[in-house]
Amino acid sequence: MAKLIVSKFGGTSMGDAECMLRSAEVAYRQGSSMVVVSATSGTTNDLIALGKTAESQSWSEAEKIISKIHARHVKIASDLNLPTDLLQALETLFEEMASLAKGIHLLKDCSVKAMDALMSLGERMSSVLCTEAMAQVLRKHKDAKSAKLVDARDVLRTDDAFGKAKPITKDIEALSNKHLGYLRDFKTVVVTQGYIGRTEEGMTTTLGRGGSDYSAAILAEGVSADVLEIWTDVAGIATTDPRICPKAKPIDEISFKEASELATFGAKVLHPATLLPAIRKNIPVFVGSSFDAEARGTWVRKEVTDYPLIRAMAMRKKQILVTLSTPEMLHAHGFLFQIFKIFNDHKVSIDAITTSEISVSVTLDDSTLLNKRLIADLSEIADVQVEENLTLISLIGNNINHTPGLGKQIFETIADINVRMICLGASKHNFCFLVSEDQSTETIQRLHKKFVEA
Repeated sequence: MAKLIVSKFGGTSMGDAECMLRSAEVAYRQGSSMVVVSATSGTTNDLIALGKTAESQSWSEAEKIISKIHARHVKIASDLNLPTDLLQALETLFEEMASLAKGIHLLKDCSVKAMDALMSLGERMSSVLCTEAMAQVLRKHKDAKSAKLVDARDVLRTDDAFGKAKPITKDIEALSNKHLGYLRDFKTVVVTQGYIGRTEEGMTTTLGRGGSDYSAAILAEGVSADVLEIWTDVAGIATTDPRICPKAKPIDEISFKEASELATFGAKVLHPATLLPAIRKNIPVFVGSSFDAEARGTWVRKEVTDYPLIRAMAMRKKQILVTLSTPEMLHAHGFLFQIFKIFNDHKVSIDAITTSEISVSVTLDDSTLLNKRLIADLSEIADVQVEENLTLISLIGNNINHTPGLGKQIFETIADINVRMICLGASKHNFCFLVSEDQSTETIQRLHKKFVEA
C-alpha cells in the first residue's frame, strides 16, 4: 500500500537549478506526495536586509538588493527553462517584492507585519522554480503524475503574532481536507512553501526563523502523512556537532523525546518545534542529506530499539544567567508566580531554572538583554544579577535522572572547568549545565570522548 510522504528541502537543497533537480530526484525516488521547500540559499537574509535598507537608507541601496534577489532567481529560471505560466508567476512575485519595499521606503516603517509579507517571498519564489524541477524529473522518468504548485497559506492558518505566528491546528486539518484531500489518489506531487502561513483575515505570517521544518510537520499532520522527511545538507543527526568533534557518530534512530530535547538545547539539524505535530499524529520523521541521499540518515520515532544512557550532546551558546535574590522569598509563597508572570508578560522563554532559599537563577538567550523593560520589572521585586558569555551544555539520553554515578563521571571529566549552574531531575532525557563560552568546546570534546567515543 502506498505511503503518503511529505518531504521538506532546506535552503542549500534549493541553492541553484542543479540542487533543485537533485532534490526533485530525491523526492521522486522516495515517492513523495508533497514537497515543502525553503527559500533559495541566502534569500531570506537578503529579504531581511531589503526591509531594513528600504526603511532607513536610500532607495538606490534598496534597489541593489532587489536586483541581487532578482538575478539569483532569473538565473535558476533560465537554467530550468521555466515555462511561460511559471515565469509569469515569478515576475508577479518580483513586482510584489519591489512594491512592498517601495511602500516600506516611503513610509520609513518596516513593521513586523510588513517584514512577514516581504520575507514570505523567498519561499514563494523558490516553490515556483522547484515546481518546474519536479515536473522535469517526472517527465524524465515517464511518470504520469503531475507537479502542482500550491500556496501553503491556503492551508496553514495562524494567529496574527507576526514574526512568530502560531498555527491553528483544528483549522489546518479542515483546510487540508478541503485543499489537499486528493493527495491520497497519488496522482499529484504538490510543491509548496515552508515557513509561511496566513491569518483568518488574509494577512501573511511567518513561523519564525527555522520554521520551514515546523511548517512541513504541521502540513504532514494536516494531511495525516505516513512519513515526514527532512532533507538538509547533513546526513542525519550525529552524536554532536562534527565540526567540534571529528569522531562524532551518526545516529541511526532516536526517540521523539530525545530528539525534542536535542533540538531544544542546541542541535541545528531540527527546528525545536518540528517534532510536536509529528508526535501528535505519531508520524515517523526521517532526517537525511539531499546531497548524499544514499547515506543512512536518522529515523526519529516514538519507540526505538535501544535506549542508551547518553545518546548525544549539544551546546547552546550566547546564554546569560539571571539570578534574582531577595530575603522576602524565604518561607514565602507566590514569589515564583511573580517572576514567571513578568517573563510571561514580556513573552520571554526560560531554558533552565534552579532555586535556593532566597534566590532563583534562570538561563536565557543573550538577546533578552535588549529588553530593558524586562530587567527593570524584575528589579522591582528582587536584586538582579546578570552573567554573560555562557554556554548551556546538554547531555541527552535515557533514564539520566535515575542513574547512580553519572554526575560523578561527568564532573570528574571536566574537574578543572567551572560549572555555573546545574539542571537535573526535571527530565529523564537531559542533564544540562552552564560553563563559560570560552570553555564550551573543550567541555563537549571531553564529554564526547568519555561517553561516546569510549
